[in-house]
Amino acid sequence: MADEQDQDRRPQEPPQRRPPSQPSLPWGQYLIWIFFVFLIAQYWSNFLQEEQKQTLSYTEFKEKVRTGQVASVTLHGDRISGTYESEQGQIPSGDPRANRFVAILPPVEDPELMPLLEEQQVEIRAESERTDLLTRVLIGILPWILIIGLFIWAGRRMQERMGGGVGGGGAFGFGSSRAKRFERGESNVTFEDVAGLANAKRDLQEIAGYLKDPEHYRRLGAKIPKGILLMGPPGTGKTLLAKALAGESDVPFFSISGSEFIEMFVGVGASRVRDMFASAKKEAPSIIFIDEIDSVGRARGTGLGGGHDEREQTLNQILGEMDGFDPHEAVVVVAATNRPDVLDAALLRPGRFDRKITLDLPDKKARKAILQIHSREVPLADDVDFERLSALTVGFAGADLENLINEAALLAGREDMEAVDMACMMQARDKVVLGSEREMVIGDEDKEIIAYHEAGHALAASLLPHADPLDKATIIPRGRSLGATEQIPEEEHHSLRASYLRDRIGVMLGGRVSEQVVFKEVSSGAEEDLKQATRLARHMVSQWGMSEKLGPVAFRRGEEHIFLGREMAQQKDFSEHTAEIIDEEIVQLVCGIEKEVRALLEQHRDKLDALARALLEKETLEADEIQAIVHA
Repeated sequence: MADEQDQDRRPQEPPQRRPPSQPSLPWGQYLIWIFFVFLIAQYWSNFLQEEQKQTLSYTEFKEKVRTGQVASVTLHGDRISGTYESEQGQIPSGDPRANRFVAILPPVEDPELMPLLEEQQVEIRAESERTDLLTRVLIGILPWILIIGLFIWAGRRMQERMGGGVGGGGAFGFGSSRAKRFERGESNVTFEDVAGLANAKRDLQEIAGYLKDPEHYRRLGAKIPKGILLMGPPGTGKTLLAKALAGESDVPFFSISGSEFIEMFVGVGASRVRDMFASAKKEAPSIIFIDEIDSVGRARGTGLGGGHDEREQTLNQILGEMDGFDPHEAVVVVAATNRPDVLDAALLRPGRFDRKITLDLPDKKARKAILQIHSREVPLADDVDFERLSALTVGFAGADLENLINEAALLAGREDMEAVDMACMMQARDKVVLGSEREMVIGDEDKEIIAYHEAGHALAASLLPHADPLDKATIIPRGRSLGATEQIPEEEHHSLRASYLRDRIGVMLGGRVSEQVVFKEVSSGAEEDLKQATRLARHMVSQWGMSEKLGPVAFRRGEEHIFLGREMAQQKDFSEHTAEIIDEEIVQLVCGIEKEVRALLEQHRDKLDALARALLEKETLEADEIQAIVHA
């Protein structure tokens, strides 16, 4: 439908601006190439001529002269070339080299040569050494001609690859913009192709309306935002929204990644920024989209090299170009990042990025719509239930859902199926969440340990009141794990309560506690569980104020530091004594939860054994099978 609407609109569109054509090759370079080809032809011709001559020693040459085999000779420098007498009968027919020869004169003059030639009535010719000198000169300068030609060719290729985006400039095109330019109407993506993200689409539709009819907004006194910053986790649709804005606005669209500004040469990034903005102003109204802007827009003065480096010069140029826009120039800069916390404050102030749009992970309704959009070109069986599939994909981003549909289609193709059914969808979901199944030879003792480990997770998740509902437990090796117990929340959590977090840690520790209860020792299988439990406990104690001893105070420890330079320069905002208290509180919290889980599993030891036996028998237990065992 979107394509039909585009076709209906196009007859009424203003004539498209064609991108500036690449400059033709200058006539001077044509002459260089012609001369270069001529030299190669001349050199090759001389080489072939030399190949066609028979080389004789000086002694052989004189002997053939005495026997009357030589008809004529030509003297040029220290070389003698000549032809044989054809009537001697000693010349093999059909060989082009047989009638011609060449010999080298000795450095000492031979007084017998000229009388001998005259005696045998040999025709004598003499040539100047100029021809020989010219050949030597050409051979001497030929390598330099090759090098110059190689540089010219490499420069043209580099200009096409690096500077062929929206303009030229700079030696070999280094300083020209690498932004990809899309013509009006070239993008077929519209806002109808973006599911969910209602607030983000509303803000961008307003920009599209302004670019379509800027005079209407100017009469109202409204000014177009100079910059729009799209912020959100990876895969939430930031780039897709930018493409939809380009398709809806029907204006020239310049797309580039932030990392493409930076090269090994100083000043290249700033030059590319100037070139890109100059091209966008010529095409106004237009859109510039900078993906992953955090690669050049990070806070200045935080690196090891100080504040004067290539990245910061590029950022300064971006700041200058955005602040220098004429108010009547309809050029909109759209940028995307998943790290807004690292961006420079000058880049985020009003007047540069006036509008900041946050993109969140899709909710259940949006996930269903996204699945339907990505499966439009996929033949589906009648049993595919998008309602159930959307409920089982909590925490999936749009890119994850697209990958799920693709994995399901690949699985169906592997089985030679005509359509993708619900079983393929569920297998694809398990593959995305848990990883691919691995074929491993596991001994009975190890298999029993894994079964009790996963049974401990499952039983803790079933008995703890605030834990997320179980989905399945399996002892089939997947990804990097030997088994897995999966929980799926009934709804998205936007605010995490302390009771929920404690039960979540309890489920993480359930596998290790189960091994202690049954085997009276622990194994290395709980490594990842301990990492996750410790990380969550540290957040509770040091950042979320869930420790009675420390109180409602947040400490910097536990945060991910952005820059090495900042990490080396910063000082802790708490004392060593406070750090010891934080460590003690984390250990006390985790150990206290572990004691509670141990008491719970010892109390329900019979159900723990039943779950482990069922896992050893079936290898995978669904949620209803687990609940049937627990509540039996």
